[in-house]
Amino acid sequence: MEVNTKIYQTPNGHVEGVHTKWTGFSILIVTGTKGFLACPAIDVEACQSYDVAAAIVESTSDNPIGTLERFPDRKVTIINDKAKSLGITKGMDVAEAFAIIA
Repeated sequence: MEVNTKIYQTPNGHVEGVHTKWTGFSILIVTGTKGFLACPAIDVEACQSYDVAAAIVESTSDNPIGTLERFPDRKVTIINDKAKSLGITKGMDVAEAFAIIA
């Protein structure tokens, strides 16, 4: 297992990404003070029950996020109600959503 981190600066402060990598599988998540964005391995509806804003970023087995460097170049695909209340929308650029969760 390998773990990498990355700080992203936004107009509203910073968010931090974590990439945990196993052979053939990775989990990527970027967290801020108001919530997080993640790869599709995370259940955002389960997070809603804890009143946590969570959104999924586009990623497929054919076109995975793959690295923290590629994360901001994606779109938001799924949001829970808490993320929606912050202003995160489906189709939003991830870099824009970073500023919302910072």
